[in-house]
Amino acid sequence: MRKILTFAVPCYNSESYMRKCIDSLLPGGSSVEILIIDDGSTDSTPQIADEYEARYPGLCRAIHQENKGHGGAVNTGIENASGMYFKVVDSDDWVDYDSYMKILDRLEIMRTQRQYTDIFIANYVYEHVNDGKSHTIGYKHVLPEDRLFGWSETRHFRVDQNLLMHAVIYRTKVLHDCNLKLPEHTFYVDNLFAYIPLPFVSRMYYMDVDFYRYFIGRDDQSVNEKVMIGRIDQQIRVNKIMIDAYCLPKDVSNRHLARYMLNYLAMICFITSVMLIISGTEENLAKRKELWQYFRKKYPSMYWRVRLGGRGIISNPPGKIAYGVIKRGYRMARKIYKFN
Repeated sequence: MRKILTFAVPCYNSESYMRKCIDSLLPGGSSVEILIIDDGSTDSTPQIADEYEARYPGLCRAIHQENKGHGGAVNTGIENASGMYFKVVDSDDWVDYDSYMKILDRLEIMRTQRQYTDIFIANYVYEHVNDGKSHTIGYKHVLPEDRLFGWSETRHFRVDQNLLMHAVIYRTKVLHDCNLKLPEHTFYVDNLFAYIPLPFVSRMYYMDVDFYRYFIGRDDQSVNEKVMIGRIDQQIRVNKIMIDAYCLPKDVSNRHLARYMLNYLAMICFITSVMLIISGTEENLAKRKELWQYFRKKYPSMYWRVRLGGRGIISNPPGKIAYGVIKRGYRMARKIYKFN
């Protein structure tokens, strides 16, 4: 019988933490496959991947490739997935056992009843390395629980409630239908993974369980502020791909979905702008100007919708006098939501 769920675990020099991640996935047993994607690692990651394949044949599979970055590793996972559903779990993260078992049971029941969902959504938990605290991002009161539903039944998403990669399990067919191909050697492609397939999603399912555990707070992590500024060209690249993907709301017939996607895009534009402003260099301020000019030229109507307040976020206010307001707003949001 076909596997119900494929996990892709992108690994690059992950020897210090990948075992915790993979071990948390093993209880899925014969219902799942775990693709351990060694992305050109130079430490003992390849040997650890081979060890798991040898110990758990039919459950774990080691895939070795030259370095292609996170996006290239996810692409490899999609290309090799045999499961009905597909989930990315980064090698420094892990999943909660009880939530995992509940999700697998539900997916198996849905298969038996031939009631498939295009996306399965669960909560995720920020696990902070600095203070040992955690907080959950959930979707209670936003999404109907424990039944199939469509976009028209969704309610208002708070600013911290985007359906990030950590929250979603896609039906593998959806990823093939939308022809998803993430850029290689580029960080922040998880936003593309969570955004590009959405117009191909019509049936949804939400379970109010804290499934994905997102480890956050390392100095070298991609969402660290200094790291983001150092990789700002990659953030801009992802931002432009999101702009190019769809003209909203024109290209998306469901107005609830179009509104959600517009707000998600507004958030990404805001983050890109903030990082460019915080850097304080004239070069990056020029890049910020170029990004918004690019957006305005590509889709003028969508540009104005985003600029003037998607989800109440004014991403591109006029004049340098607004820079201080933007930075203070960002710092306040970071303190409240602890997203990096």
